[in-house]
Amino acid sequence: MKKITIAVDGFSSTGKSTLAKQLAKVLGYVYVDTGAMYRAVTLFAMRNGLIGGERDNISALIKLLPKIQLKFKYNEALGFSEMYLNGENVEKEIRTLDVSKNVSRIAEIEQVRYKLVDMQKKMGKEKGIVMDGRDIGTVVFPDAELKIFMTASPEKRAHRRYKELLDRGENVKYVDVLENVEKRDYIDSNREFSPLKKAEDAIEFDNSDMGLKEQFERIHNYALRVIEKQE
Repeated sequence: MKKITIAVDGFSSTGKSTLAKQLAKVLGYVYVDTGAMYRAVTLFAMRNGLIGGERDNISALIKLLPKIQLKFKYNEALGFSEMYLNGENVEKEIRTLDVSKNVSRIAEIEQVRYKLVDMQKKMGKEKGIVMDGRDIGTVVFPDAELKIFMTASPEKRAHRRYKELLDRGENVKYVDVLENVEKRDYIDSNREFSPLKKAEDAIEFDNSDMGLKEQFERIHNYALRVIEKQE
């Protein structure tokens, strides 16, 4: 069966990663979480005092970009790949609300996007890949055979994110999570370089009132139809 490229874009906390992981697993494809890459760069910047304090030092971060090495390593016990920053497993640390508060600022930096998009394009050269992010269908893989754009109301997404953070043991307030979701929506959609937007040929998928099982089954069936057309 001929392999295709599947691009999953959309707003934060719409379940892009969950869906992309499921699709990749059932199809036998490679899964790449581009959000983890931007989060890892954000963590690097935070650790070095370049963002998140009284004053951001973006020029210093740009100079240090060659020193940032990112790699996904598959964890058999978990069933998915984890993000490594300069040889350190940072999968848990990059998912915190503190990183979420700063990641959109890092993601709008042209030099950061250039570095990561180049890495992402190389990952997908052989097809058979499911990649999720903000600009996969518009910038990274504009020729992807299947493009999905996921959305849901800010309140629904904030509730999902809030529950997820609580389950991880973080002490957070719902109002702070909602504020973060809405702020990220604005920054992601209005940044100068690679803004979040639906590709013209993408399927828009609103899962505000849809369970994970129904969502997966509908998109999986659609993906199979697209793959069959490639034969």
